[in-house]
Amino acid sequence: MHTKTEIVLKVTTTVTIAYVISAETKAVILKHKRRICSEYQYVTEYNSLPGEQVLLSERFTQPLILQRHRDQKQREEEICSSGESFQEVLSSRSSEDSVHLNSLFDPDDHGISPSSVILQGNSGNGKTFTVQKIMLDWASGDLYDGRFDIVFHLKCKEINRIPGKKSLAEILSYSCSLTSDQISQVLQRSPEKALFIVDGFDELKLAWDGTSAHNDLLQKASPVLTLCALLRGRILPESFLLVTSRSTATDTLKDLLKGPQHFSEIMGFAKEGVEKYFWKFFHNEELFRQAYTFVKTNEPIIAACSIPVVCWIICTTIKERFKHGAAATSGLETTTSIYVDFVCTLLEHHCQGLSQSVPTLLRSLGQLAERGMLEQQVLFDEESVNEMVSDPAGSPFLCKFLFKRRIRQETMFSFMHLSFQEFFTALYYVLLDEEESQRKLTELLTNDSLIDAPRFAAVVQFAFGLLNKDVRSTLRKHGLFVHPKTQAYLKEWILKTLQCPIYSRIVLFFLHCLYELHEDDFVKEAMDVWKNINAYGAFMRRTDCWALLYCSQCCQSIEELSIVDGKLTCEMLSMILPAIVKYKKVSLTLDDSSDSVFAELIYAFSRAPTMSSQCVDVWQWINTFESNVRSLNLSFNEALSSICIETSLCGLAPSLTLGLTFPRSEIINIDWIKLFQILHQRDSDALMSVLCSVSKLKKMKMKVDCLSTLWTVWSLQITQNCPSLTELAINADILLEEGIKILQRSYTRPACIMTFQGLICNKQHQKCSNWQNKKQSCNQEVKIRLNCQGFSMETLRKPLWN
Repeated sequence: MHTKTEIVLKVTTTVTIAYVISAETKAVILKHKRRICSEYQYVTEYNSLPGEQVLLSERFTQPLILQRHRDQKQREEEICSSGESFQEVLSSRSSEDSVHLNSLFDPDDHGISPSSVILQGNSGNGKTFTVQKIMLDWASGDLYDGRFDIVFHLKCKEINRIPGKKSLAEILSYSCSLTSDQISQVLQRSPEKALFIVDGFDELKLAWDGTSAHNDLLQKASPVLTLCALLRGRILPESFLLVTSRSTATDTLKDLLKGPQHFSEIMGFAKEGVEKYFWKFFHNEELFRQAYTFVKTNEPIIAACSIPVVCWIICTTIKERFKHGAAATSGLETTTSIYVDFVCTLLEHHCQGLSQSVPTLLRSLGQLAERGMLEQQVLFDEESVNEMVSDPAGSPFLCKFLFKRRIRQETMFSFMHLSFQEFFTALYYVLLDEEESQRKLTELLTNDSLIDAPRFAAVVQFAFGLLNKDVRSTLRKHGLFVHPKTQAYLKEWILKTLQCPIYSRIVLFFLHCLYELHEDDFVKEAMDVWKNINAYGAFMRRTDCWALLYCSQCCQSIEELSIVDGKLTCEMLSMILPAIVKYKKVSLTLDDSSDSVFAELIYAFSRAPTMSSQCVDVWQWINTFESNVRSLNLSFNEALSSICIETSLCGLAPSLTLGLTFPRSEIINIDWIKLFQILHQRDSDALMSVLCSVSKLKKMKMKVDCLSTLWTVWSLQITQNCPSLTELAINADILLEEGIKILQRSYTRPACIMTFQGLICNKQHQKCSNWQNKKQSCNQEVKIRLNCQGFSMETLRKPLWN
């Protein structure tokens, strides 16, 4: 007689059902769990060699799962948002309705528990990985413990290949280590404690008319027919179902599936999910930081990383660089190359049984994408899609939605994201024959078109990315060829355009075209033609900095870079520092404050190759009431460096300007952060100490509010304490009588000249109580010279009154 274990099941009503599981059945379930733990703890990746596997725990990250449908406005918001705004949209969805795996079968607001759960998700969003995680956690006792005694995993792709007629028990035996008799024993004893996970319903080759009376666990029929009977509830109606599917098949599924049903959708990764995935993949703090920082600062790629497969592609690529000792940012992956890798991955692993060739499929998708771009739409009605795409339900690149329209439903399609619509439009253009391709591209490549319809800028950038040699090589493996004359046409166009004055609004666009092309020799040729990059008023993003960095590094030196009023942050400045030293003249406006970034900017030039001349001007927005560096002017030649620093208190007090000239080799020996802090504090003693430590200081200029006794004595002391100083020039708003009297009695050491310039007041205005009032009342400008022979003064501008 078998030992029996009592298990209590709590259902949604107040009834409690007690039943027993025999030791024999328990042993069967335990065997099933052990096999699952052994097999499901590993995953085989797309690029795995024979026998090569990784732990599921090192790859699986909980995706964002919602248990509700979104309306048209919300769908459009998700499709059209990009970069950080896209992550914000996903985060807002996460805070509203996200659920965990253990909540999928929880009762709804009405207290009704589902018999069936639809888990919808786009291709590459992690449906199969999620199923594998559910299976492993159940077998390990970490999920649905006490709720489901037995869980089976049915893969629709494999069911399509099972020959002959089979019972459900026989079909299940294909996917696990149990015999059909053992399966029948477990299911007949407690069907209400069984969960069937049906993975990839969209891949099932349906042949069911809904009239079959097939309702027995042991009755044989075609595998697809048997599975449909299970889904409909004809077989084991008390059991539970979790069915994964692409959105293109869920309307068919909902009509087939027994109820009550719950709908859920895998949205991919929100920002926190992307970060967690990268950490699990690299499992090393330094490598993780390098990789994630690169992705975080690239808006198009961070948006694409919401798709788990894209995360895997990027992490795998970066990890290969690390293996060869390269940094994550060396040979940066372009947005186009990431999208091509993703599309090719889906074509190879998610497009079995296509009714048309790959070139035909991509051409039809491209035509649909172009139509949406021209008509400014991201959602397409079913009729329009069917006109262009012969099998939209079979395409892994399209999403299908059902929207309520008063008393009816409407079916709409979209691409996964607007960026994919832009990508497929570009792919369509470059894969056309020579004449048609050039005609369509010409319509886009006019300055007016790019300014008036900037939505096409991304299409052109993708087009340039598709010209890249490695990208074209990947496309050729799928029978896709870019015509050589199309390549030549686009390259000739950009070289010709860069020779003309360029609107500052589209400067960043050209940088991205060159970045996406990513051919060093051609980019160098283009930058040599361009020479002057003026991005005045262009709103800078971090991804723009990557493009600027790459394009600049392809050249030895370039004439001029101007990013004025472009909201350049200190983080962005740090990103482009290696590029700035390539330019002979640089003008920048910073949007925030950081002494350390200014110091790093100065140090960067000390490490840069010596050039004949360089000039850098940096201005800073003052947004607080604290003292800040307001402007920085750097001028370098092969021998000397001139640095001018101006500080202010946001207009609440007069500014202080300091200009220094010294050998270029001395840059690295000066503590610039400390010097900036001293200037903020107006600490004259500390300033004296720092400047005297500059052993080869040649020239110094200062601008102060007034030449008081303090600054007069200070200026005389600095010339004595800095023996290398040959020139000291002080410009003051006003020259006080007390300071002038001291100078009249003073001399300098030989080979040193001092000059003082400013306004003095006539006698009737000498008693002004503060320097602002004196500045308004004094307008006689003089220049004082002091050398080893003594004092002299000349009048530059006489007063307007007697």
